[in-house]
Amino acid sequence: MVKSSKKLMCAILTLCCIFSSVTSIYAATPYAHDPMQNPKAARDIIVNPNAVYGYSPNPASERLKDYISYDWSDTALVSEFRAEREAYHQSIAELYTLLISMRAAGYSTEDIARTICERRNILRLEAYKDNPDGLAKVKKSNLETYGNENGGTPDFFYNKYGSWEKVIEKALSANAGADACLGLYDEYYDTYIANGLYTVKKGDNLSSIAASELGDRELWVVIYDINRDKISNPSLIYPSQQLMLVR
Repeated sequence: MVKSSKKLMCAILTLCCIFSSVTSIYAATPYAHDPMQNPKAARDIIVNPNAVYGYSPNPASERLKDYISYDWSDTALVSEFRAEREAYHQSIAELYTLLISMRAAGYSTEDIARTICERRNILRLEAYKDNPDGLAKVKKSNLETYGNENGGTPDFFYNKYGSWEKVIEKALSANAGADACLGLYDEYYDTYIANGLYTVKKGDNLSSIAASELGDRELWVVIYDINRDKISNPSLIYPSQQLMLVR
């Protein structure tokens, strides 16, 4: 009887441990909007119950690879990164102001794209003026990614995307995964949506849009889910229709 009771107790404790592990792995997001439902954010982060904000960089991430080795459970360190990130977002707000003023003044799309792209590179480096190590990491990453330690040039992005409007869009975008790691995902969620508007062209379908804009044809279901108020049938979309693509 005693042995049976001990076995039963061990079984119960084992189940409790398993349940505890499972619930920690699938812990509820601290955000109103789940970053893991954003395909681009989900590529750069992993759920980490020990991290200050529940997420840390994905070891396989190219965009956040320089931050993988840090301790994301360290409150002081994460607070420091968060302050730098907020300063970066403030610089993006400056770029929006620049965009509006240049459009009002009648500048061409190319002129606007070149100015905003170059200004963004400057602002990004200035955000690390008090952090030499961080600045060195950013310059190293820029060099590896763009062949230029100051960041991608306007011509680099034009050659990549084939459109000056796209260059502007990318210059105003932000890494949603980084924001998720730093407690800022909900705060800037609307900007991921705003920078993710896509105008349907003749011949488009949800799979082709998912492939070109999100990098995976299978993510058409995500586009459909976000735009259910505009799409009654996922097989029927129309030229000039504007769809939201969470970036």
